[in-house]
Amino acid sequence: MLPLPEFSLLAPDTLAEVVALLAEHRGHARLLAGGTDLLVNLKHRFVDARTLIHLKGVHELRHITTLDDGTTAIGAAVTLAELRDHPELQRHLPALAHAASLVASPQIQNMGTLGGNVCLDTRCVYINQTHFWRQALGYCLKKDGTECHVVKGGQLCVAAQSSDTVPVLINHAALLEIVGPDGLRTLPIEQLYKKDGAQHLTLANDELLARILIPPPSPTLRSTYVKHRTRQSIDFPILSFAVAVDLDPEALITDLRIAATCINSRPRAIKRLDRLALGKPLDDALIADIAAECARQLNPLDNIMSDPAWRKTMIPVMITRALQALIPQAALTPRPALTPRPPLP
Repeated sequence: MLPLPEFSLLAPDTLAEVVALLAEHRGHARLLAGGTDLLVNLKHRFVDARTLIHLKGVHELRHITTLDDGTTAIGAAVTLAELRDHPELQRHLPALAHAASLVASPQIQNMGTLGGNVCLDTRCVYINQTHFWRQALGYCLKKDGTECHVVKGGQLCVAAQSSDTVPVLINHAALLEIVGPDGLRTLPIEQLYKKDGAQHLTLANDELLARILIPPPSPTLRSTYVKHRTRQSIDFPILSFAVAVDLDPEALITDLRIAATCINSRPRAIKRLDRLALGKPLDDALIADIAAECARQLNPLDNIMSDPAWRKTMIPVMITRALQALIPQAALTPRPALTPRPPLP
């Protein structure tokens, strides 16, 4: 069993207190919400923290509300289980509720938070190991080393962003409310992430994510989230996609959005889909073209414990299954990402 390092635990009651503590311990404090990722990283010694600031008592971060303009406002400390089970989210933002239901296991969903999932640290086969293992390898760009073992000679870490909720939030044009000593700032969720997996967020050391704002979706929007992982619970995704399509009364596409994670250090919105799909019916021929375009744009790296060539092959398969689930009159519940493999003899 890996022991935790020594640290101080602070438990503020208000958002203002959190901001003050972050400023006081600038660079040496970490925010603790559910702790499902942070505590593991502390045990493996690839996160350093002298102080943890526990957010459980900050009730300002624990609410799901609907604003006057129909925007859904979700506090960063709302748990994934609360997202999964919330009736209004299941009705109006079903892909988000579904994505939350696929994070790890029910026990982790009870602890993990939306803010933690949005700010999830990047992962790589060369960093998510014990300190003994990493030391024997000579460390890497993400922690203590000077070499990337994925891209030889690479100057930036390519550890993968693997959040389940982020691609759905990108498709819904979510905005993030960031609080710091200079007050409140708002930015589109895509602007939260940087290209460098070692420092993958644009948050300053004295800032925190307070709320996620999701504009009201079109009443005709169909959306889903598909994920493949080695096991059907616990594991982070090997590939994941959020797909959203809007149709006019004649079932022609008026909007198409696809976002992916697990490719590199930033989530990826697929580009140039409008010219391919707008004004066309969502039929098998168009689905094949869209799936091929996604495969052309995405190039998995050897940063996850899965063969990148196999992941490349699976991109059009998963996109096809997701889009087929959104064809008019088709069931809105996404099909399984993969048929389970038969047991080995």
